[in-house]
Order: sequence, then structure tokens, then C-alpha cells
Amino acid sequence: MMNLTGLHLLLTYKCTYECDHCFVWGSPNAQGTMTLAQIREILRQAEELGTVTSIFLEGGEPFLYYPVMVKAVEEARQRGFSAGIVSNAYWATGDEDAMVWLRPLKAAGVCSVDLSSDLFHGDANENAETPEARRGTAAALALSIPCGTMAVETPRGGDVYPPQEGGTLMYRGRAVAKLLAGVDRRPWDGFTECPHEELDSPGRVHVDALGYLHTCQGITMGNLFQQPLAELVAAYDPQAHPIIGPLLQGGPAELVRRYDVPHEAAYADACHLCYTTRERLRPRFPEILAPDQMYGVGLQDE
Repeated sequence: MMNLTGLHLLLTYKCTYECDHCFVWGSPNAQGTMTLAQIREILRQAEELGTVTSIFLEGGEPFLYYPVMVKAVEEARQRGFSAGIVSNAYWATGDEDAMVWLRPLKAAGVCSVDLSSDLFHGDANENAETPEARRGTAAALALSIPCGTMAVETPRGGDVYPPQEGGTLMYRGRAVAKLLAGVDRRPWDGFTECPHEELDSPGRVHVDALGYLHTCQGITMGNLFQQPLAELVAAYDPQAHPIIGPLLQGGPAELVRRYDVPHEAAYADACHLCYTTRERLRPRFPEILAPDQMYGVGLQDE
């Protein structure tokens, strides 16, 4: 039985950056942003489900829709959820400015702010710290808002980014288009499990402005604007799911075998094989491997 405790709302696919590693293809040109009415409906359904305890607002870049984001935090807290935000900190252009941006969130009851800080974001220094993340972190601490930073390692191949330790870089989304040059690869049939997601019983899922509920970004378990969240959770059968089932039974390699998908001899990681396989399967499963935004449709030539 799925025990869903966290909902991550992709407030928007739009972002101030076009980071090479982004697996939701965030971009200034990306389309898809939640309205306040949609957010309220999602919160209502989460409350009705009865197991959700935390709400995160992310994107894209949620600060692009600041008044709606603040109101969403306030209403999530009023319903008894903890509320966090994930941001690239573009707004922390000065120390005083960062405080001005965060004070209304403090008043709304935000429980945490996580800021991206690595070589993919802005003008990072040799320690992969961006000045914006530094200012944002300092302001959050001054306001007693729990704040963390998120860093993603850079590829060992190519010459665009020097090597840098951080969180695991996953070769899916824009990383497949931008970051594979010079990267070591392993035989495709060795990728026999998903190393990142608890697909059999996810404790948190993402929901976007179209209503798609993502167990992993780009693999959906339904649409909560078409069927209530409580029903989707109750009906979740991972072994019977046409994409998740094969992944559980033998990882991306089994997904390839199950549907006889054309493939290369080797891939950078499990995500690389899974993502490219799903791209080829989208015409067969358009409502499961959705939406277009998660596959960079219209953005690949950016």
C-alpha cells in the first residue's frame, strides 16, 4: 500500500536559467504554471487523502511567481502541512534584497528553503558556491528559516565544467542533450535496477501544472485533475504499471527488453538508458510518459 507523505508541486516549468543538468528542462521559454485555484485544489485533495504531511514548492523557479508562491505557503500551513521551497536564489541580488524576499515567506510560515549552489547555477566560485545562494542562506539564517544548499556534481568528461563533487548527476532530461561528451559508459544490460526512486511505494511524488502525478519526473501514475488523488493512490499497482513494472522487475534493461526498444551498446548511467528508452516509448504510452515539458519537446534546439 502506497504511503504518500510528501507532495512536491512544480509551480512552474519556467526558470531564469537553462542549466545543462536540468531533468525537467527548466527554461525561460518553458510553458506550464499553476494557478492559485489549482494549488488550492491540490491542497484540498492532499488533505482529503489524509497521509500527506509536507508540501514543497519548486520548479522551474517558483520565485518567478512570488505572490502565488507566498500565498500557497500560507494556505498549506493553514491546512496543517509543513511547507518548503526549492529555488536557484536568483533573487538574492544583495544582502538587504534577500531579506526583503524572505520576510513574507517567514510570515507565511515557510518551514524550509533549499537553494541550488553549484557550477551549473550562475557565477559560482571555485567552491561551487554562487553569491546568490550565499546571500540567500545568510538571510534565511538571520530570519531563523531552516536553509540548505543543493549541489550537483559535474561530469568527469568534456571540458565545459571542471570536476566538482556534489549530489549525483543523473543523465536524464537536458543532461542527455548537453553533458554526455567524453563521459564513460557501461554496457546497457548491466542497468538492472533504478538506483534513485522507490517506485514500488513512493513516499513523495511530484505534481505539475497540468495535474500529472510523477513517481519519477516523466513517469506518471495519473492526473489528479482528472481523477482524485485518493483514488490514484488507492489504485496504484506498480507491478501492473506498463513502465514502472518492468523497471521494478529488471531496471531500464528490462524496459528495453519488454518492448524491444532499439538501443546503443552502452550508456552513462541507469537514468540515461531509462530516459532515452522512455523517449522512444512515448508514442505508445502518451498519457504515462508525459507531459511534453518533461521531454524537452520544443526546447531541444534552445
